[in-house]
Amino acid sequence: QVQLVESGGGLVQAGGSLRLSCAASGRTFKFSAMAWFRQAPGKEREFVSAISWTGASTYYTDSVKGRFTISRDNAKNMMYLQMNSLKPEDTAVYYCALGDNSRATAASDFRSWGQGTQVTVSS
Repeated sequence: QVQLVESGGGLVQAGGSLRLSCAASGRTFKFSAMAWFRQAPGKEREFVSAISWTGASTYYTDSVKGRFTISRDNAKNMMYLQMNSLKPEDTAVYYCALGDNSRATAASDFRSWGQGTQVTVSS
């Protein structure tokens, strides 16, 4: 069973940057697709970005394209989300998730989840 732990969240002003990290335990990490989701208060959990197990393919929801960059380091069992030009609407709890298909965007397609890290963007 893979365990995922997110870190790097915090409070930032609009236009600022944060880098989220996801540390994974377990041997299946390097062969699994990974993704970031987020959930704002009163809203459903939504897909943000995903990356294939090799890191060669990446996917983003339209609202973060050009601002967020997903990456992974399989040697360190780590995944990252570099978030630039942050907006107040990016405020949410951000979760990392592990699954089999990097093209998947539904939360139900991912079988392991972290506990989340809060990102708050002030205007």
